[in-house]
Amino acid sequence: MSARIKILDKKQIQQKIDRIAYQILEDNFEEAEIVLAGIVPRGNTLAARLKKVIEAISSIKVKLVNVDLEKTSSALNASTDVPIEQCENKVIIVVDDVLNTGRTLVYGLGLFLNIPTKKVRTVVLVDRSHKLFPIHNDFVGIELSTVAQEHVDVVLGETGQEDAVYLV
Repeated sequence: MSARIKILDKKQIQQKIDRIAYQILEDNFEEAEIVLAGIVPRGNTLAARLKKVIEAISSIKVKLVNVDLEKTSSALNASTDVPIEQCENKVIIVVDDVLNTGRTLVYGLGLFLNIPTKKVRTVVLVDRSHKLFPIHNDFVGIELSTVAQEHVDVVLGETGQEDAVYLV
């Protein structure tokens, strides 16, 4: 069995979330409402935590949208838990836990291509820097230089485990 190396613990993850929330606020201080579109399963957990911090530190209203993608598909197969029209003419921030090749974020962004938006940004907790798609991260918790065979495992409170990011 391969070794699990803890990269971030619970406190460090919260510090990253707090910092990203302030960066989002700085980028959108003039907005009344923004949309955090979290990619299921952990991007939406991260988005919910960002929402909580942003609303605690500002008067910006945050609409949370869960994005469910078929990540292994060669085409965009995705859905949201609210009608996509509710995101029109707003700042949309697509949130995911790990950026590896960029496919998931590109698909997440693809959902919003056919509606008018003010601007679109991206958030990832961990950027592995193995992009195959031309995707830019606007807000990043941590950048890791890894080899392709390594895996980054993000645990955000699921199954009773404590929050952590592991390199496996």
